[in-house]
Amino acid sequence: MNSDNFKYTDERFADIMMLRYRLENFDSLSLRQKKLVYCLSQAALFGRDITFDQFGKYNLVIRSVLEAVYMNYEGSRETDDFKAFEVYLKRVWFSNGIYHHYGSDKFKPGFTPQFFINAVKSLDCRVLPLADEQSVDELCDTLVPVIFDSDVYPVKVCKKSDVDLVQSSACNFYENVTQKEVEDYYASMKKTDGGDLLSYGLNTTVVKNDGKVSECVWKVGGKYGAAIEKIVFWLQQALNVAENDKQQNVIELLISYYKSGLLRDFNEYCIEWVEEKDSLVDFINGFIEVYDDPLGLKGTWEGLVEYRDIEGTKRTKVISENAQWFEDHSPIDPRFKKKQVNGVSANVICAAMLGGGEYPSTAIGINLPNADWIRAVHGSKSVTISNIISAYNEAARGNGFDDEFVIDEETKDMIRKYGDLCDVIHTDLHECLGHGSGQLLLGVDPDALKAYGNTIEEARADLFGLYYSADVKMVELGLLPDKDAYKAGYYSYIMNGMLTQLARINKGHDIEEAHMRDRALIARWCYEQGKNDNVIELVGNNGKTFVRINDYEKLRVLFGCLLAEIQRIKSEGDYLSAKDLVEKYAVKVDPILHDEILTRYERLGIPPYKGFINPVLLPVTDDAGNVIDICVDYSETYTQQMLRYSKFYSTLV
Repeated sequence: MNSDNFKYTDERFADIMMLRYRLENFDSLSLRQKKLVYCLSQAALFGRDITFDQFGKYNLVIRSVLEAVYMNYEGSRETDDFKAFEVYLKRVWFSNGIYHHYGSDKFKPGFTPQFFINAVKSLDCRVLPLADEQSVDELCDTLVPVIFDSDVYPVKVCKKSDVDLVQSSACNFYENVTQKEVEDYYASMKKTDGGDLLSYGLNTTVVKNDGKVSECVWKVGGKYGAAIEKIVFWLQQALNVAENDKQQNVIELLISYYKSGLLRDFNEYCIEWVEEKDSLVDFINGFIEVYDDPLGLKGTWEGLVEYRDIEGTKRTKVISENAQWFEDHSPIDPRFKKKQVNGVSANVICAAMLGGGEYPSTAIGINLPNADWIRAVHGSKSVTISNIISAYNEAARGNGFDDEFVIDEETKDMIRKYGDLCDVIHTDLHECLGHGSGQLLLGVDPDALKAYGNTIEEARADLFGLYYSADVKMVELGLLPDKDAYKAGYYSYIMNGMLTQLARINKGHDIEEAHMRDRALIARWCYEQGKNDNVIELVGNNGKTFVRINDYEKLRVLFGCLLAEIQRIKSEGDYLSAKDLVEKYAVKVDPILHDEILTRYERLGIPPYKGFINPVLLPVTDDAGNVIDICVDYSETYTQQMLRYSKFYSTLV
């Protein structure tokens, strides 16, 4: 294992810092478990091209052309144009396409169109992804406006309330259809099916040909079939080293779903996956989260391979064992509470491989499945990813952030003492219980909140975690050391929602991403509602703005009130109230404050975004060719990894 001189931080470019994560205690796994991790990791990596294509119809061709130039260009690599070209390529790799992974805007190249054209034309045409009978000139004519013209496919996911979201978004989930046609199509389908509990549209592209709207299914033999066949191959290899019969059945059901493309098969797989809780190794593989679709229907392909952090899971076990208590004591209307919380499974895990929508940028916690009815009847699985959190925390130490943005030494000391723990506890509560809490009223469409659904759902889970972080129950359960520890989490959350997350937004832009909107909504709503009692204050000092929290107990009351309203909106499917809350508190940015935060961040030199380089898993064989171990290597650079992935895991270009 190449772990000598392991460093969490790696290279930086644009607004991004690359990190590494360590596979803690990987050697303690059995050989069978290591083989399972390896097979599942191969399946996770073969979905990469799907994610690229989902995020824009030209992404795969652009990536291929950029890589061809990078590897074959014979001109000077010291010019400003080439250096800017290299940064652009790294950003495309990072974001699985030409749109910012968080903000959704198209990247602005720092090199000229003429440099790009000349570079492409200088190459042997055999290294370019030319379509049948396509010339190099025609290839350039197609790609130049897509890359350089800010008016051509400008944003991946449009969130504006006054436009056709489908036609204004560049994500590749729809073809030749309008938003109304898509909504009418699925409304008709639900009516025809009698409201069957399916995740309508999760694994399809909606198209219109000859005036008729239909779906292209993502499956073996369908769209993305070449990639899915490779995923299935490695899932089949994983069957041979599954830990138990139940896990083997889970993998078989996923394979069946990939072959059929039927959402009923997906439900069956999800139910079996939720109920399989004994294995040390687990995985996520498929079309899962819907944040990258403006209508919140289409699942981005993602992969994650994990193994349990046994020590850390002791903490989440305490939370999951008390799930009914948390549900019963929630400040929401009793009509929206679950009378019986079923099947809550919560683990702390180590990520072993990231893929698709979880790579290179990844979540620190996940709760699945997303179907409300499966959560209600069968439960959910929640994970907090300990080695990813550790990497983030290690990278942040000593970077000057607290000194720049935290109001006083007393608050800084509080955050240094309790901040990391509060972040973990909030993530645990958000994922383990928040997403699975509450219930829809009978007959409410799970998609009723439309484009605002993701923001409302994330706010609901965040508020659940915030409200309970301050409860004396957390001390009684041994999860927090004292009754005031929660204040570190409250301060950091409000500071982020009102101030510091603005560093992630380009000047003059609105807040677009669902998680950022959720944090802004909560912080700004509490600020406005608490003005009479001066709960939260924005304080100016030497030209800098700081957050001061004057009453933490009243802030908790405000979190509870907003949680009650957010749950009502979700439970009743109140689209208009969701729209009003989000548009009023979560979208617009104060330009003066924004300029200030950008300037302060720039002076610190802290990239606002971070992502990860995967470790390399290497099979070790004996003289007879039998695998006797899986070793972990951390020495691969970001560029080496991306070029290797394009060479060995490309299936669609």
